[in-house]
Amino acid sequence: MPEVERVTGAGCFAGRHLVEHQRAGGDAVAAPARAELDLLDPARVREAVADARPARVFHLAALASVGRSWDDPRRTLAENQEMTFNLLEAIREEAGDAHVLLASSGEVYGPPAELPVTEDAPLRPQSPYALSKAATDLLGALYAEARGLRVVRTRAFNHAGPGQADTYVVGTLTRQVAEAEAAGESEVTLRTGNPDSARDFTDVRDVVGAYELAIELEPGAYNVASERAVAVRELIELVGGQTQLDVLHQVDDERVRSHDVPEVRGSSARLRQATGWQPQIPLEQTVSDALAHWRRSLDR
Repeated sequence: MPEVERVTGAGCFAGRHLVEHQRAGGDAVAAPARAELDLLDPARVREAVADARPARVFHLAALASVGRSWDDPRRTLAENQEMTFNLLEAIREEAGDAHVLLASSGEVYGPPAELPVTEDAPLRPQSPYALSKAATDLLGALYAEARGLRVVRTRAFNHAGPGQADTYVVGTLTRQVAEAEAAGESEVTLRTGNPDSARDFTDVRDVVGAYELAIELEPGAYNVASERAVAVRELIELVGGQTQLDVLHQVDDERVRSHDVPEVRGSSARLRQATGWQPQIPLEQTVSDALAHWRRSLDR
């Protein structure tokens, strides 16, 4: 009989892809939506873990927008930490042998002192979201080292793909193009923040594949990264190559971050050496699939 798993945040971007990835592999995935299990309710979380006795738990649930975290920093800080604490306590009490993956973020590193960023770099979060992820990352380390839980912390850098919200750069660029196409326009003006910002993008389907491998590793932190920095200008060119529209560009001051970092690029050498993981999906395909998703959504 296959081992039972739990995925928190199964309705979120990465969570949906993780569940799809696992079901394609024949795993017995049980993935309650937040409406069914409020992770802010410690008694309900403990009851759910006790009932399931999961062998593996992927914790992806979080308030995950950097931009929105500035609008309500208190909620972001409080809820991301509380959800993680409640889950780890429940696992400690009711399923102490479970393998646990906490989905952290490359955002925890902040401005890099050197590139590529390794897991040994100091944590210097630069947003309420990043601070909340750094706190939950350290909480996972505490439960591994002091409580003996098998907790792996994956620090994924930017990931993108079909189904991503338009609050993220690939999501917003592809949605803007799809909307202009649907409206019968001959051109589209893509509005972005700093076009020279360069980030490390990995397809979400490769990211969840990394999660599936990483959860079996010894406790510790593991970067999930492509090891290549791509500027927003390059993304605009990639999106432009996927449409017949004339593509223009305009910097939107409201999208420019006050603490913007020119370039971020991570090292995933530790994960690669431990698992053999390699990204398989090129960025061109990621952008194409994200655009196709928006086209289908707007056509409904």
